Amino acid sequence: MEKKSLNHNVSLLNGAFAALGQKRVDELFPEKLVKILSELHTEFEPRRRELLQSRRMRQKEFDAGKLPQFENKNSEAVTGNWKVSPIPSDLKCRRVEITGPVNSAKMVINMLSKNDQGVRADCAMLDFEDSMKPTWKNITDGYVNATAAIRGDLSHQDEKNPAKVYKLDVNDMAHVMYRVRGLHLNESNVLINNEKVSGGLLDLATLFFHTTDLFLKRKQTPKYYVPKCEHYLEARYWNDLFTAIEKKLNYPVPTLRATFLIETLGGAFQVEEILYEIREHAAGLNVGRWDKMFSDIKVLKNHADKIMEDRATLNMSKPWMENYAKRVVKICHARGAFGMGGMSAFTPGKTPEIREAQTQKVFQDKQNEFQSGHDGCWVSHPYFITYALKAFPKENQLDVKLDNFDKYSDLIPNSKGEKTLTGLKTNLRVGIAYLQGWNNGIGCVSWDNLMEDLATLEISRAQVWQWMNNNVLLKEGVKVDKALVQKIFDEELEKIVVEVKENMKNAPEKELQKTLNEFTKAKNDAFILFTKTELPDFITLDSEIA
Repeated sequence: MEKKSLNHNVSLLNGAFAALGQKRVDELFPEKLVKILSELHTEFEPRRRELLQSRRMRQKEFDAGKLPQFENKNSEAVTGNWKVSPIPSDLKCRRVEITGPVNSAKMVINMLSKNDQGVRADCAMLDFEDSMKPTWKNITDGYVNATAAIRGDLSHQDEKNPAKVYKLDVNDMAHVMYRVRGLHLNESNVLINNEKVSGGLLDLATLFFHTTDLFLKRKQTPKYYVPKCEHYLEARYWNDLFTAIEKKLNYPVPTLRATFLIETLGGAFQVEEILYEIREHAAGLNVGRWDKMFSDIKVLKNHADKIMEDRATLNMSKPWMENYAKRVVKICHARGAFGMGGMSAFTPGKTPEIREAQTQKVFQDKQNEFQSGHDGCWVSHPYFITYALKAFPKENQLDVKLDNFDKYSDLIPNSKGEKTLTGLKTNLRVGIAYLQGWNNGIGCVSWDNLMEDLATLEISRAQVWQWMNNNVLLKEGVKVDKALVQKIFDEELEKIVVEVKENMKNAPEKELQKTLNEFTKAKNDAFILFTKTELPDFITLDSEIA
């Protein structure tokens, strides 16, 4: 592919360069940052590739029948008298964190600001990962918005009503946090040594370069989230990367603080080891429930005795999920770190009746997390901040030690629930809806009163594959095979077409037809994705080429 050189070994693909223009390229990727990116890639890319190869080797063992196991219980990580670095004052109250894609200036402003009830979240996690499709425009818009957010001057003019301008209140806004991309994701548009650069490394270095002085000027800590850590050696990689960036830019070690998402089955078995590796930079760990459910299915996809029940019935009350969450809390609190709860994926709904039901579901979920000892939680919509805060009345719960809980409780999924035709239909319907958004550059969609992001799409995709490849017989007596999947995809598309026509009855015919064509394409794409012979680890490993 044609490319534009930024220095002797760093380049942008021509399309990526043209999309930004020289001025924006110079702003986002100044010479000093380009040099640092080159050095970091050269030093860390071989390690990343080794870690990804180790993932593949472990999965081969799981596919052959092996189960994940706890690490050595006599290691320094488990028996040592260590604590994480003292938690900075601006990270001691994280009762509610709201999350969403960083590429939308309007959404970022809404996340950072008070909601309609006059309350705001403690923190806002601006996401480069599961809620945002990694297009070049989304990523680079994200860098701009992320910087403007901590600077306090991010604004957005409403396209339909230019008189309406969204702005931040710099004196009353949530603390800014960034989630970078995971270890597995490549950034296709940036080449170093003629290799695709790690998306996570690019995000971390670029954000740290542009925003650290802005955080420090406001007497705040640079705050990051790291997703999908599967092994303590991956945590060591990230911690070393943090340190390298800090040193190259002449900041003290540690300057940044990171919260790692424990959202894989392997990671759940290595909570203490992961926290030990990042202890210098650790703010806490987060119970990323949705990716964890995806990981449970993916890791054990060939285990005929571990076939997962309907997605809709999977929740934190399942024994293996409850054990995993409490394990995170117990270990974090013993080591002086925060144990954060996860995401309630509900949306407010469009009627008072639905809104009341959704509100009760979120409040109950957050109460359960508080009672389990979590220090805070996630919500996906500003409306729910009010009710999540009611469920978390204390600044934090570091004093909750869960003395009667065994941190080596059983973490292996043991799903006893039903596998139904309704569950299959839900999965396929989600596939169509999500890919319609994905094909339009969107990484999260509101659908059937739920917020579907990449993690929940991955649950649906993996579950259909698992049922199909293990010849599951549904409760209704129907066997899941490719023909059934095709039939239900077609039926669900017909239902969606009816719904779209009703919702767009006042729209121009051309616009309606365009939307219907998009859903048809999404159904075809979803069928291919859901019925692959081998289950891909993720929907994509590469960002979209500009």
